[in-house]
Amino acid sequence: MDQYLIEGGRPVGGTIRASGNKNAALPCIAAALLTDEPVTLANVPDIEDVQVMLSVYRALGGNVEYPAPNTLRLQMSDIKTSEIPDTYAKKIRASILFAGPLLARTGKAVLPPPGGDVIGRRRLDTHFLALTELGAEVTVSGAYIFTTRGMRGEDIFLDEASVTATENAVMAAVTARGETILTNAAGEPHVQDLCRMLNMMGAKIEGTGSNVLRIRGVKKLSGCAFEIGADFMEVGSFIGLAAATRGDLCIQGIAPRDIRPAKIAFGKLGIVWEHEGDTIHVPKDQAMRVNHDLGGMIPKIDDAPWPGFPPDLTSIITVVATQVAGTVLVHEKMFESRMFFVDKLIGMGAHIVLCDPHRAVISGPARLAAAELHSPDVRAGMAMVIAAMCADGISVIRNVYQIERGYEKVTARLAAIGGRIRGAE
Repeated sequence: MDQYLIEGGRPVGGTIRASGNKNAALPCIAAALLTDEPVTLANVPDIEDVQVMLSVYRALGGNVEYPAPNTLRLQMSDIKTSEIPDTYAKKIRASILFAGPLLARTGKAVLPPPGGDVIGRRRLDTHFLALTELGAEVTVSGAYIFTTRGMRGEDIFLDEASVTATENAVMAAVTARGETILTNAAGEPHVQDLCRMLNMMGAKIEGTGSNVLRIRGVKKLSGCAFEIGADFMEVGSFIGLAAATRGDLCIQGIAPRDIRPAKIAFGKLGIVWEHEGDTIHVPKDQAMRVNHDLGGMIPKIDDAPWPGFPPDLTSIITVVATQVAGTVLVHEKMFESRMFFVDKLIGMGAHIVLCDPHRAVISGPARLAAAELHSPDVRAGMAMVIAAMCADGISVIRNVYQIERGYEKVTARLAAIGGRIRGAE
């Protein structure tokens, strides 16, 4: 489908189950390259980004089977090539995650410049820093060409807590000679999933979830069966959808610890929820009023590396803030183009002042009107879906490919909880 048609003004309600974390599934697929034995991944979301990563895996020589819904059986008996096809690399930034495993297993990786969301400058320098410290050489000639005569352990301080650079470094280090200490490492739940999977394969990684990882290299990794954790970005999106539409929603299959940073941020908007086991309940009776800081000051919601508020939820919470009484500042510190989508919300009637590429002041509540919208990236696309489900009238959202890269079966799942949404060509 090319677009969504959404009739807004109706609350969602019922129960929805969280999908697996796509940002964990992608590096776990790449990590399956590190062994010639079978790797089974469960709770894998059926989304476009996963399909592109699997296409790269097949192109490198891997075999992919589907023994059950949302389950993959991967095996890379022999690597046919160390070159990632340009066709796939330009579609997905996560294609760079094959660099570490390819270096570890073949001593070479050729990577065309990766694509993905256009949300500002997304530097690759930290990948180069980590991989060269571990013994790789990098040349640039149209593509990035990584070579090594053997990876070796090293004490590395990353210049930024990059998620994908941390993942690449970990995958390159698990079979390197000696010990690697990775400081200023990312600790997001998806990085933790990757580390847990690698340890199940026989790796020796300590410090999972912290910003210092200690990795003792092993000679060989084995296969494993691993279940991907819940997508806390999707959970945050559904919380935002329920609150913004004044709905009553239960979200199943969640990991409560992963949404603690979001709970603080949503709490500043007067939005709360209850959780029991792996289920949270977002009730319809919400305060939906900004809670001022001490002294009556306007509160700020800003993103940060884990365990801060996730940058992928800044677009979502910006839309939710348009439906809340009061004024709040949203500060997107990590990507300088992510907030540019707010001009579409302003066109729908939102009261937003875009101060600069990183900061927006939102005052609400605002009555939104239906509009024709274009999804610029995964998270802003879902934010537009939420805005359209709040708005009066029928909205059209185009370029929905961007949304479906990160959210599984969007129209069917949202329709099942009362959303009036359908796809169209």
